[in-house]
Amino acid sequence: MATVELRFSALPEHVRTARLVAAAVARRSGVDEAVLDEVRLAVGEACTRAVGLHQSGGITAPVKVLLIEDEKQFSIEVGDEAPRSAPGDRVPGSGTEADVEAEEDEMGLAVISGLVDDVEVTAGEHGGLIRMTWPTTPVTTPLS
Repeated sequence: MATVELRFSALPEHVRTARLVAAAVARRSGVDEAVLDEVRLAVGEACTRAVGLHQSGGITAPVKVLLIEDEKQFSIEVGDEAPRSAPGDRVPGSGTEADVEAEEDEMGLAVISGLVDDVEVTAGEHGGLIRMTWPTTPVTTPLS
């Protein structure tokens, strides 16, 4: 299993770099060319979400992206260090800034779920993680 780890400051301008690196590693890992746009978009959405959570929470720790190549699948994990409370803790419709941020967060997760068939989202008091997985086909090198 090969893993590439990328850490970047929680700034929007670094999201593009994360997208480009993810697409390059996905291609090399054997992810179908037709799916690479979905990989780019999903990683961009997940990284943008993590950057926003860090910025709104005043968190200076970097956003962490792991690109994991397994035998038959390629996974990307985007982690943040923004603490979350239990889903029932907020009162819907209260009109607070936290409600608006929570709705934007849910929208971002919906976009990711629409792009990726196999996605897991976990969150807790120490931060969150989005794990996205795509199938791969073995990359063969033509014989000379």
